[in-house]
Order: sequence, then structure tokens, then C-alpha cells
Amino acid sequence: MSENKKVIKVNTGNEIIELTIFGENSFNDSIIEKHDAEENGEAQVQIREGCFYEYEVTKGYCLETSEIVSQSKVNRSSGRISPNIYVGTLTIDVLKSETNEKCMEVKLEVQSVKASYRKDYRFMLEEITEKCTDLLLQHSSPVSQIIQPDYFKDPVTAYQRFAFIKSILDTDEFNDSVHKILSSPVTRWKESEIIKDIRSVKRINNASLRQICSAGNRLNLTEDHSLKSTICSVPSKLRVNHKTETVDTPENRFVKHALVSFQSFCSKVKELSKDGSRTNLEATFLEDKLEQILSHSTFKEISAPDTLQLNSPVLQRKEGYREVLRVWLMFDLAAKLIWKGGEDVYSANKRDVAVLYEYWLFFKLLDIVKEVFNIEPKKTDELIKDTKDGLGLQLEQGKYFPIDGIYKNNIRNLRVQFSYNKTFSGNKDYPDGGSWSRSLRPDYTLSIWPAGIEEEVEAERQELIVHIHFDAKYKVETYKDIFGSDEDLTEEKDEQKKGTFKRADLLKMHTYKDAIRRTAGAYVLYPGTEKSEKKGFHEILPGLGAFAVSPSYTNTGTSEVVEFLTKVRDHFINRASQREKMSYSAYETYKDKKPGNVSEKLPESYGKNRNLIPDNTYVLVGYYRNENILKWIEKNRLYNARAGTQKGSLHLSTKKAGAKYLLLHTKNEAKTSRLFKIKENGPRIFSKNDLLKKSYPDPKQEFYLVYEIEKEIEEEFQNLEFDIRKLSEYKTNRSSGIPFSASLTELMNAKTE
Repeated sequence: MSENKKVIKVNTGNEIIELTIFGENSFNDSIIEKHDAEENGEAQVQIREGCFYEYEVTKGYCLETSEIVSQSKVNRSSGRISPNIYVGTLTIDVLKSETNEKCMEVKLEVQSVKASYRKDYRFMLEEITEKCTDLLLQHSSPVSQIIQPDYFKDPVTAYQRFAFIKSILDTDEFNDSVHKILSSPVTRWKESEIIKDIRSVKRINNASLRQICSAGNRLNLTEDHSLKSTICSVPSKLRVNHKTETVDTPENRFVKHALVSFQSFCSKVKELSKDGSRTNLEATFLEDKLEQILSHSTFKEISAPDTLQLNSPVLQRKEGYREVLRVWLMFDLAAKLIWKGGEDVYSANKRDVAVLYEYWLFFKLLDIVKEVFNIEPKKTDELIKDTKDGLGLQLEQGKYFPIDGIYKNNIRNLRVQFSYNKTFSGNKDYPDGGSWSRSLRPDYTLSIWPAGIEEEVEAERQELIVHIHFDAKYKVETYKDIFGSDEDLTEEKDEQKKGTFKRADLLKMHTYKDAIRRTAGAYVLYPGTEKSEKKGFHEILPGLGAFAVSPSYTNTGTSEVVEFLTKVRDHFINRASQREKMSYSAYETYKDKKPGNVSEKLPESYGKNRNLIPDNTYVLVGYYRNENILKWIEKNRLYNARAGTQKGSLHLSTKKAGAKYLLLHTKNEAKTSRLFKIKENGPRIFSKNDLLKKSYPDPKQEFYLVYEIEKEIEEEFQNLEFDIRKLSEYKTNRSSGIPFSASLTELMNAKTE
């Protein structure tokens, strides 16, 4: 195996010193040198993020320490370079060891672990620029503009503007458009006046005849000439009109003006940037590229315009010209666009493609939400606002930005809110929204609740809102990096020790799902090819998983996300979904701040008693007149209550109809142990004759509600006595005979010692 090192020679002005970098990894390409670095504004010597490197510099010199560069405690001229997640041009100062005086600097390019990061970076920045300019063009479509560009009132924002401009100029589409124009430019016939020998003039018009009669420098006609009898002499030369084909058309003037504007912009950026910086290198390369195009012979004939007629059919329709027009419109707007969030992507010579992926996904998800829910969300136009620096894109990592709208259909209208960086606070108590533990902030959150509820807070308290979270993970290669396999379990502890735990993203999705109230789904978005979706139960929600969404001109993978959210939308239209039942059950369970307390022995809730939840299990407290009635009840295993409007009749409610137990008492009896189990088929209506056939003693009503009771009751309830006076619905005196209901929780708390 060849030695994995690179020697960099640095000229300090007085001497040449050497910086040697050793790659710790076994593969040979952990230190690489790219010949196309200049084109990409990169340093020549390139290392990889996430790798570790040892370095050694000529004795008497050292490298300035930072979060990435650390010195050896033994020898200041050696140490360690740890790029971690940094991607971009890394500038390291070279110091004299004795004085710590800076004498030179060295540049290293930290490459992303993803081989396609350059292509992805360009593509995503281009798409973000296009989205921003589309937002601006929605409000106005200029036809004629005065040429007066001035984009450099604030040099601090120059690179922010340049990043947008470069993303639309440094594309194959733009290069192809210019090539098509130069291959087949629009031309017109230009008429001019020239001096021509009279003998070569083929057409004589009135102007020519006047010159023949009056012009000087004349030649005498010979005696045998046919015109000798009419005129003695003719001029030797005539001024005649001449038509020539020219490329100096308004459309070509526009193209040249556009290219000159682009070049001037790059020149200004180069002038404002530091020599050797990424900005300077990129601007220089793009300026040279535009200079090469403008040096084409076609542009030498084209003059400068005074105004631009952008409604020209050629500019709007002809291939090549329409693309340049579109780029120029984007350029004019993009050059005015400021994006503070872009500092996370490309400030300090960074090229943080992972953060750019997060921004890019915002626009992709926004388009999907608009498509699936057929809405034009409010606040979309607020993505770009006027600022003191120009037109400001409001998207910024860590800054909350919600966009919402109403999804309307014939079944159910839904309020849909798509949020970027929504924070779920850990300081709020139930039933308010938020996190159960610490504050959490997913990259994107889709919140859905019934449109009739205006306030999100109320939807949270009613358990009627659902949150679905997405997190961008650019550096995930495949879904197996997230979900892995059961075989990986034995390797997890070793990975944790090394700090390379692969399932951290999966655990984060579980954290979102389990910690953030009313969360029904959490999903990773990564640039890959495969999706993985895990359903919690039998429906699309709740669940978690991963979707592959890649920066690509052909197949981004967003169709999978569209399909998923379409199913989510249809799921919310279904009013009988299991999730709706769970939502209501949660609301009913937790709405009371003082939960019940049963510290008594009860039957276990399994088998036939699976639904025996004390708060949701009800007991019908009934009355019997005398011992004969009690004997009839016990013999026939039936209990009858009056039906009708007379006093003492049973007002049938869900609690009474669904009662699981029957507690009987008689006149002047406050404590009773007569507890029976009711069969689950509910009460039936018996007539007076029906009861007489069963030998009921002296029925007085025409109709009765009759419950069937079981022969045996669970062992846990045998020999228990209850004081019915402690039950909330108990009434005294003559009203004590009216049947009422109590929960099993309340009944057990009324048990006598």
C-alpha cells in the first residue's frame, strides 16, 4: 500500500517551507488533488470531511489552532487536522513558532463524503434561485425597462448575490442557449447608401436620374452612345441604396447587453473579494468564460441598446433567445436578492451542501403540499420581503416560518399548515401542544386539523390536530443506514463508542413521534433511491420511515412523497379511522386533571373483561320493593326498571344502557352487598304480559326495561359491601328508588371497610 501523504510547499517570502499532511485512513484517495479545482473555486489540495489527518510543518513554524486544527503537545510544528462536518475551502494561517507572527496561509479544500456534492450543490442553488425569482415574477411581468443596474450598495452582501447569479449562469442550459444563438443568430436587412461606379448600377430610379443630370466629376459620352442626343455627359459614380444582412438587431443587442451585464457583475464581485478567496476564484473563472463568449465575431457587429423591448416575439419564442431572456430576468431579480440563511451554506468559504439540501427540500415539500391539498397557502408571498439591503429571502435555519391554507372538499374541510423549523416547547403542560420533555424542533412539520377550528391552540386541546414531521439528512446514503438490520444490534455499542452510531437518525424520528404531542408520523428525507415506511397499526398513520428525495433534473423521488401525503389526505377524510378513535379516546382519558384512584382488588382486564377500565365501566344502581321481588330477580336472573314518563322511570343513557354491573338496594337501605354482573347484550323492552308469563309479582306498568344478569360474579367482587350514599347521583327520601349509574371507580371508593 502506497504512503498516503501530500507535501505542500508554501512560500513565505523569505523561504519555502513544507507542510506534509498524512491521511490516517487506509484508502489512498483520502488526500486527492483535483485539476478542475479552479473552475469550482476550490483549493488544489483536497481532503475529505469526517476523516482525520496528521500534519508536520518545517521546524520553526506552526499552524494556527482552531476547532479543526490542533497542535501536538510535544511538538508545535506537528498536530492534527479534523475537518469533521466542515465542507469548503479551509484557510489555515502559518505562524512563526517563536513570535506567533503570521507569515503565510495555506488552503485546503474539504470535500463532502458524497461524490456528487458539487453537482448537487449547483443544482439545488439553481432551483432555489429559480423558485425565488418565480415568486417575484408572480407579482409583475415587465415589458420595457431602462438599463440602470446597481447591485453593490453593500459590498458585504456581494457574495450572497453572486451565489444566486452563478447558479443560473454556470449551467449547461445557459451555455447551450448562447451556442444556439451564435450558431443561428437573428438577422435583418440593413439599407445604406454607397458610392458606386455608374457602369455597375443595375437599377435606375428617380434619385439616380437626378444625380445623372446634376452630379459632378462627369464623363463625356461618345458620339455613337445612345444617350448622346439627350445628354452630353454623365457622372462617373452614383450614390445608390444598398441592402446588407446584419446581426445588429434589437434581440441580439439584448443578448450582448445581458452578457456584458453578467460579466460586469462578475468583475465587480472579483474586485470586492479577497485575492485567492473562493469568491475571487469563482468570479474570475466566470468572468473569463463570459469574456470568451463575447469575443466571438458575431458580437463585434452588435451595438449597445438604449432600452430593452422584452415583448419581442423573437425573445419570447425563439429557441436560445427565450432561455437567455429568462436567465436575464432571473439575473436582474437574483442580483437584488439577499439571503441571510445563505450564510449557513457558503459564508467563510464554506460549501455546506447538507444545509443547502435542507433549504432546497423546503421548496420541494411546499410544492408537494400545494399540489396534494390543492391550496395556495397564505404567507407564500412573505417568503421574500423588502429589507434595508434589498429583497430578502426569509428562509433561515432555526427561524420559524409557517405557511397555511384550507383544503376544501365535499366531505371535510381541513386546515393545513406547513412549517419550517417549528419549535415544540418542553415548558407547556397538557393539554397544550409541545413536547413532553425538552424542546424539539424538526426541520419541517405538516399540521392538519378541522377547518372549523381557527386557533391551533384549541385544536391541540381538543386532540383534533395531527403533526407529521420530516428531517433532512443529506449525508445518509441508504435507508439501511437508518433502519439497519437485526444483525447490526451486536455492533451498536462499538459504534456508540466510536461516535459513528448509524441509528441516531432513526432514534430522532422516534423522539419526535413519542415526545411531541399529537404527532402521528416522523420521516427522514435523504438523497437516495429507496424508501422505507413503517406503519404503527393498520393505517397510514401513525408511522415513521424514510423517503429518498435527490437533487436531480430527471427523477427527484418526490412522487413517493406525493403518494404518501395523498394517502394521508384521504386518511383524514375518513371519519371512521382508527386514528380518530384514538384521538377521541386520548381526549376523554386526559381531559380530567384529577384522575380516578382505585386501590382495591379488581378482576384483571383480559379475556371477557378486556374492557374493564374502572373509569369507563359503569354500574347500574337499582331498587327493589320487597323480598319477593328480590327472589324473582335472583331466580329468573332478570332486573326490570320502569319505562315511560312516570316518576321513577329509568332515563336510559349510554352509561345505563352499557352498564356492566348491577347493584341492588331496597327501602331505607344505605349499605348493600347485592352486586350482580350484567350480560353485555344490553336492556330489552318487556311488556306487562311478558313479565306476568314469568310470574313477576304484580307488575303495574305497561312496559319495562329488563336487564339480564349472570349467575356468577367475579371472585374479586364477592362479599363486598358498598355505601350508596357516597355515590354522586344518589338521591334521598322518595327519590332514592330512581335507578342511577356510577363508575366502577366511584363504586370502589364507596366500599365499606
